[in-house]
Amino acid sequence: MSARVLIWGGSGGVGAAAARALAAAGWRVHLAARDEARLAEAARAIDAAGYTVADALDPEGIARATEEASAGEGLGGLVYAVGSITLKPLAKLAEEDFLADYRLNALGAAQAIQAALKPFRQANGASVVLFSTVAASQGFSAHASVAMAKGAVQGLTLALAAELAPKVRVNCIAPSLLDTDLARPLTSNATMAQAIAGMHAIPRLGTGEDVGSLAAFLVSPQASWITGQTIGVDGGRSTLRVKG
Repeated sequence: MSARVLIWGGSGGVGAAAARALAAAGWRVHLAARDEARLAEAARAIDAAGYTVADALDPEGIARATEEASAGEGLGGLVYAVGSITLKPLAKLAEEDFLADYRLNALGAAQAIQAALKPFRQANGASVVLFSTVAASQGFSAHASVAMAKGAVQGLTLALAAELAPKVRVNCIAPSLLDTDLARPLTSNATMAQAIAGMHAIPRLGTGEDVGSLAAFLVSPQASWITGQTIGVDGGRSTLRVKG
């Protein structure tokens, strides 16, 4: 592949899984995240084209990561695998909780794409993959803040898929609960993890690989007629009820 793919959140979880899948398919992958030690390890593991230590909430960091990732050659893909899981009942949510989730999930994605517009043009087109959650379409208690933020990501996906067509495709993946570091406060309790797994038609928790492989496909030319979609990778939880 001639152009590079910038993966935000590439040091672990979904981002690292997407990076592995893309690297295995021959893409030159550039990782961006805050934790330098984990980032360097993840980059070595896949022989990444490079990495940038940067915060997705810092406009200067976004600009620097985008410049280093494109290296004057353009970007063929952008995967924004940065997110949060803020689970609190409405009465306990502060304004800052809502704003923090929105800034990280929705505004951060928009700014990362905005910074990549010129490199996308240099590569003569690109694919963007964003991440939502099954909770943006299914009502779950204590999910008000994260569901609101991820619902904004789905709206952003539609708006930018229309605005940037036909050169840039924009799609979104909406997982159910994944067994990743981000979800460790939930999955570390074996009884709770088993109970949540049982809520799915395919009764297990998802993995980074379940989602990362789809992200790699959406970046690839094989998905060249797919844009403006939010695709569930959720064990059937968004659509199926197999128990009464």
